[in-house]
Amino acid sequence: MASHIEWELYRSFLAVLTEGSLSAAARALGIAQPTVGRHVAALERALGMPLFTRSQTGLSPLESASSLRPLAEAMRSAAAALERAAASQGAGVRGVVRVTASEVIGVEVLPPIIAGLREAHRDLRIELVLSNRMQDLLQREADIAVRMVRPDQKALIARRIGRIEVGLHARRQYLERHGTPESAADLEAHTLIGFDQPSAFVRAAARSISLQREAFALRADSDLAQLALIRCGAGVGFCQVPIARREGLVRVLARRFRLSLDTWIVMHEDLRNSARCRVTFDALAEGLRAHLAQVASG
Repeated sequence: MASHIEWELYRSFLAVLTEGSLSAAARALGIAQPTVGRHVAALERALGMPLFTRSQTGLSPLESASSLRPLAEAMRSAAAALERAAASQGAGVRGVVRVTASEVIGVEVLPPIIAGLREAHRDLRIELVLSNRMQDLLQREADIAVRMVRPDQKALIARRIGRIEVGLHARRQYLERHGTPESAADLEAHTLIGFDQPSAFVRAAARSISLQREAFALRADSDLAQLALIRCGAGVGFCQVPIARREGLVRVLARRFRLSLDTWIVMHEDLRNSARCRVTFDALAEGLRAHLAQVASG
C-alpha cells in the first residue's frame, strides 16, 4: 500500500459512491469522466485492493469501499473546514460559516436571520445545509448547528434557546368543510398528514402522541412537504406553533396532541475565538429567541 495518497483520489472515490456512476461523479466534480475513472483505479492500486466491481451497468461498491467511506467523508469535512478557515483570515468578520439546521427551521425561520446578518457583515458568507440528519460538528461537517436535542459531546459549545411547541393544525377552510375534531376519535374522519418511514426521533414522538404511520392518509418524510400540505388545506398535520400562528393555521386538540422540542445552538469549542462564527452564533441565537417569542406575544 502506498504511504502517500493524494486527496483528489479520495474525492473522486466519494463522488462515485455518492452519485452511483463515473459519469454522474464527473458532473458533480466538474471534471472529465476518464479522469474520475483514473482516480478510482489509482486509489485501488495505491490501497492494494479493489473497491468496485465493474460491469456494463457501471460500478458497484464492494465491502472494502463501504468500510472506507466514513473515513473518506471525515477527510472531506476536514478539507472543507480548512478551506473555510483559510478563507476567513484577516481582521473583522469575514469568510465562510457553514450552518446546518432541519428543513423547517432552515426554510421557515433562518432566512430573515441570515439576511440581516449578511446586511451587517458584507464580507461574511453563509453555507446553509438543510438536513434532518445530525451533521457531525466534531468532524467539522458544519461550523454551527441548530439542533432539537441537547448535545452531549464535551468539545461542543451549546446554548439553549428554549422549547418550540409542536401541535396539530389545519387551515381554517379545511375545518369549515370537514368540521373541527373535538376528540382523538374524531380524527378518524379527517385526512391526517404525517410521516412515511419513521426516523428514531419520529418513532419517539409518535409514541408520545399515540399516532402511528397507518393513521396518516397523506404521508411524506419531508417536513416541508407535510407543511405544504397543511398550508394548502389538504388535512390536519403537525406544525411548529410559532410558524402556525404566523400562517394563520388553526390548532386543534391542543391538550391531547402536543410535543415540545428543546432547541439549541451548537458549535465546536475550537471556533470560540473565530469572529465570523461567534457573530453568526449570536445572531442565530437572538433570531431564534425572537421566533419563540411570537408564541408568548401571540
